[in-house]
Amino acid sequence: MASILDVLFGCNHKNFSFPITKRPGQRLSAAAAVTGTYVACLDCGKEFPYDWHEMKMIEGNPRKINALAAKSAEIFADK
Repeated sequence: MASILDVLFGCNHKNFSFPITKRPGQRLSAAAAVTGTYVACLDCGKEFPYDWHEMKMIEGNPRKINALAAKSAEIFADK
């Protein structure tokens, strides 16, 4: 029921923050856990994963999100 209301009356996510990267040791939200970086909608506060390599928000495709999460884990493990 809530998803139907979101579609009808929810936020259209047009205004976003500058990408925010979490520091090692900080608690990660679900969006930041994918790549370590996220953007937030300035209207409703929802967070979305962000890919610095492609310079854009990551949306929808779970296969792509999982691949980026694995790639980010490798990068953070090297540091």
